[in-house]
Amino acid sequence: MFNSNNNVFEPFEKKVYLSSPTPHIEGMDYIREAYDTNWLSTVGANIDAIEEDIASKVGCKYAVGLASGTAALHMCARLAGIKPGDKIFSSDMTFDATVNPMVYEGADPVFIDTEYDTWCMDPVALEEAFRLYPEVKVVVCANLYGTPAKLDEIRDICSRHGAALIEDAAESLGATYKGRQTGTFGDYNAISFNGNKIITGSAGGMFLTDSIDDANKVRKWSTQSRENAPWYQHEELGYNYRISNIIAGFIRGQIPYLDEHIAAKKTIYMRYKEAFADLPVTMNPYDEVNSEPNFWLSCIMVNEDAMCRQVRSERDALFTAEPGKSCPTEILNAIGSINAEGRPIWKPMHMQPIYRNCGFVTREGNGRATTNAYINGGQVGKDGRPLDVGMDIFDRGLCLPSDNKMTESQQDRIIQVVRACFE
Repeated sequence: MFNSNNNVFEPFEKKVYLSSPTPHIEGMDYIREAYDTNWLSTVGANIDAIEEDIASKVGCKYAVGLASGTAALHMCARLAGIKPGDKIFSSDMTFDATVNPMVYEGADPVFIDTEYDTWCMDPVALEEAFRLYPEVKVVVCANLYGTPAKLDEIRDICSRHGAALIEDAAESLGATYKGRQTGTFGDYNAISFNGNKIITGSAGGMFLTDSIDDANKVRKWSTQSRENAPWYQHEELGYNYRISNIIAGFIRGQIPYLDEHIAAKKTIYMRYKEAFADLPVTMNPYDEVNSEPNFWLSCIMVNEDAMCRQVRSERDALFTAEPGKSCPTEILNAIGSINAEGRPIWKPMHMQPIYRNCGFVTREGNGRATTNAYINGGQVGKDGRPLDVGMDIFDRGLCLPSDNKMTESQQDRIIQVVRACFE
């Protein structure tokens, strides 16, 4: 139980962030080069370089630099042929940028519950969803917090049902599954260089593919669908989605350090894991045999029997402190009190007001009744676990400060604060 009167921890003079950009001097050199040569638009050497470098790193044939990961996902949605009214399947516990671009094209999303093994899309629930909605032809799956989903199982399920797979690898650049880089498992793939990602340009994203036709379509669509004519000729809908040569320069300077960034993130994760080994919490999991995350964010989930009472409305949260117990609200408040930044787990999409009328499927069927039952006291499946896994993880989980520039002494203080919450 954290009590600021009894547990005095000196606040950090400079804020410790959840995950902030880690620039390198080479990036400024590339930006200066763009400035000096006056290539400040959406063409230039930096764009060419990062497309080549990321394609080589990830192991795909083509990469198209775009303004954001969201733009990349929107291009995936267009390539997948989504039409207004089409039902699609989407990861449930994720940032809403996973599903929003599908809705741009008129999709009617059905959300697939999460699994405890990876905190990603549950393949068992996905198979059940195809039983309920056999007409679905597009699945978008996110690799949460840098941890790969069970991508081979999900891809096989999609293949058997004739559905295209969109892999949202926005958070997982550099992570591998069975020795293969994420961002290469889908029929269409997207990554992000948003401000808090493991490689960042403050903005930016990429579409990844082995198809030259798909790469060329995205290049055309993302530059307002200009035709090859001496004037501005437009014959289909286009977008202003290409990445800037300035932003690309910032990204270019970080790509050689990706493995170094991942190693630093893993060290943070392992230090938390060791420090909390005797607490009633678990770290965000991954398949230690088949996957190697990029450890973008380190998260914990409080054991059910160690949860103090916590109540959340749409915008506020309250808790009742209990000795020996804690909850995400208390821990996040405690971390914030020392000028450090944590964050709640992504609130599942089926709980979001904008998507509450959409379908939701758990591994045991239609999840809407399950959600209501969970809110009113809980409902468990045949395995004795909550049926609505995403809601359970959101209820008991949180993201810890995971900035790879955080010092060991700073992390030690955060660890002390978290431990004090359970005293």
